Amino acid sequence: MADIAKTSDEVQVACPHCSGKTKVRDDKEYKDLMNRLKRIEGQVRGVEGMLENNAYCTDILTQVSAITSALNSFNKALLANHMRTCVVDNIREGNEEVIDELVTTLQKLMK
Repeated sequence: MADIAKTSDEVQVACPHCSGKTKVRDDKEYKDLMNRLKRIEGQVRGVEGMLENNAYCTDILTQVSAITSALNSFNKALLANHMRTCVVDNIREGNEEVIDELVTTLQKLMK
């Protein structure tokens, strides 16, 4: 589970399973991403309920497709924020290794 330290205007998240880097997010970005995840979580619970209630296969598959789409939208929003902030800031500071990191990340997303 991620450790969350919150100030009045920013949220910082550190994940022990990740790269060790952290990202300070403003409240708007944090709330937007969390709202997206909560909706996805609700959709997954809905599919679980459908399975428990013996819903028809194609109905479940339709809902799973909606979850996949929602996850892709989450990734797009997170990636856009990452490029506007982390990538730009690192390049401005002379750290061009962030470009290789971005390329690797994009390759993972495109599997």
